[in-house]
Amino acid sequence: MLAGAAGPGAGATLTLDTTQGLWGWEGRSLSGGTSDGQWLRLLTAPAGRARGGSWDGPETAEKAIPGTVPRPRFHAAHEWTDEDHAYRAELYERIQGTSLSDGLPPPPGLRLPDAWWTSLKGALAATASAGTDRVAIRQERLDWAMPEFLGTAPDTRVPAWTTAHADIQWSYLTGPDLLILDWERWGPAPTGYDQATLCISSLTAPEVAERVHRTFEPVLNSPPGRFSQLVVASEFLQGMQRGNNLELEDPLRRQVARLLGALG
Repeated sequence: MLAGAAGPGAGATLTLDTTQGLWGWEGRSLSGGTSDGQWLRLLTAPAGRARGGSWDGPETAEKAIPGTVPRPRFHAAHEWTDEDHAYRAELYERIQGTSLSDGLPPPPGLRLPDAWWTSLKGALAATASAGTDRVAIRQERLDWAMPEFLGTAPDTRVPAWTTAHADIQWSYLTGPDLLILDWERWGPAPTGYDQATLCISSLTAPEVAERVHRTFEPVLNSPPGRFSQLVVASEFLQGMQRGNNLELEDPLRRQVARLLGALG
């Protein structure tokens, strides 16, 4: 058992069963249910490097993202340090739904009701309306990564910026009722970035990819939406060099060729 001093009351101590907890990316976080039925997330980072945008993303999202966007409610946070590391404990409501996938792509045979897609469409539109001085995607990275991983040199200037969740993938969406999880990265991104991420992460499931495209067709078929698909493609192709999501490589390269052809 691991104690986390993140309770809403002064001096409250909650316990998290580390044998049942869920480890985050590269072991950077550990999450699980608490002794009083809530959800506790513990993060760690080397001392002096903790104050990046992802460190307090969920807390800032709770304050800035409209309440109509369905997500677990953030309750409180507590931070502490030792000689080498910084730590952060975050307390959330415990949700009743489950993630739709264990990874980035959709699971086999995924079927979702029309109301779920309508809810997602509205949630991304509401997120886009939020103002913030955070940074999710940097122009400087696009100037380097897009030519590097797309194999060509398109115009890398972002045509339009919009506030985004910036990590919409199937493991961060719940069903049958929609909740959007993991608000670490949120902030300004190229317009259509969230829709592009979901579209490209669905390419191994043609029926799902078609539904994503149909739901978000005005965005994805617009010049900013096509640009965002190339941005996301460059990110995925970079990850594939490290062995990530290799099952997406063939359909992704075909999609990149179509998008570049449309630009030409």
